[in-house]
Amino acid sequence: MNPKFEAKFKEDGFSEKTLIQEKTYELLAKGQNVLGLAPTGSGKTLAYLWPLLEKAMPNDGTQILVIAPSQELAAQITEVARPWAKLLDLNVLSLIGGANVKRQIEKLKKRPEIVIGTPGRLLNLIDMKKLKLHLVDAIVIDEADELLGQSESLKDVREIVSHTKADSQLAFFSATDAPILSELHRWFGVDVTRIDVRSQDQTHGKVTHFMLETPTRKRTEMLRRLGNMDGFYGLVFFKQTSTLRDVAEKLTHMKVPVALLSSEKRQIDRQGALRRLKKKEIRFVLTTDVAARGLDIPNLPAVVNYDLPKDTNTYIHRVGRTGRMGAEGVVVNLGNEHGLRQFKQLMKETTYQIESGVLFAGSLIKEADRQNYIEEAELENKPKAKPKKKAQPKPEATKKDEKVAQKKRKKRKRNQKNKGMRRKKSKE
Repeated sequence: MNPKFEAKFKEDGFSEKTLIQEKTYELLAKGQNVLGLAPTGSGKTLAYLWPLLEKAMPNDGTQILVIAPSQELAAQITEVARPWAKLLDLNVLSLIGGANVKRQIEKLKKRPEIVIGTPGRLLNLIDMKKLKLHLVDAIVIDEADELLGQSESLKDVREIVSHTKADSQLAFFSATDAPILSELHRWFGVDVTRIDVRSQDQTHGKVTHFMLETPTRKRTEMLRRLGNMDGFYGLVFFKQTSTLRDVAEKLTHMKVPVALLSSEKRQIDRQGALRRLKKKEIRFVLTTDVAARGLDIPNLPAVVNYDLPKDTNTYIHRVGRTGRMGAEGVVVNLGNEHGLRQFKQLMKETTYQIESGVLFAGSLIKEADRQNYIEEAELENKPKAKPKKKAQPKPEATKKDEKVAQKKRKKRKRNQKNKGMRRKKSKE
């Protein structure tokens, strides 16, 4: 690693590279085409940034292009890349929808060495002849299963790549596999070295997965109860933005602070929502799968599936927002009896251990442990018996005391004898 990178690596508290960083570093540094598959939160972004940034030259125009599926992910990659690029006097520019295009055009005139963007805005600027990619040496397709798995976005990515040099290096990274990732030669005309460390990677922290059986009409109330738990905040996933908006309105009425993260929101509002969650100013960010794909929120304690995922890949990406880089986390899956039964069938294909959970005394616990909690609570609330007073030993009687006691006994006997004689005379 570059000495400047090495120094920052240690300053940031890292002691060694993650498995995906270690396995792909040399390959990317040597210019090979790579497909990197690693779990969520395992450091994939830095895995491709380090070796590619080291090869870039200041003031030589745009040499590295990173394509991401969402505005949030592109903005996040930009945030990660800038401090490392700055060490080598390289400039990073984010080109995403929702931002001011005129301002982006002005910044392109400064010929940034690294461009990070979403397909729509990149193509827009290419068509306007404002973004020139003829000097690009390396192209990264992040969240490749998402970007290439749909015909329209695959077409957009191939169109962007066609504007770069024929021998540009290609790097594909993803947390989940997809059929398209086995056909990269067919679509891009290059041989790709596949590095898959998903089964060996140990960076993921302990995450407990719960199922909370909840009727559909009571799911919002369950969110309110979760939001009132100490230290509980996180991302809540929905299938439809209409449901998302309805639940946001109800939670706001219930005095639960939330924000929305959807494609309908302005970019500044979306970034503000994530910033407020990181600062713990709100309890939940309500979002959809597209908007939250690849997001990195350090030490995020919880993910809630308001709507259960449609497939295992969706579940992997959702729950990957918590438990990142060794941190602990909780995943809560809400559903009625029928929905949870189907969900359990779906999860049989995975290695996740899904526990039935309940809310008990303001805490989320395993249903199997509820009786133990009840017994412990009863013991704590049971009134404690007052300790018995120890009998005090009688003091030893003195001779004087003994004489007084004898006189009292004699007097008592005389009185009893006199009473008996008086009763006898009265009878006669």
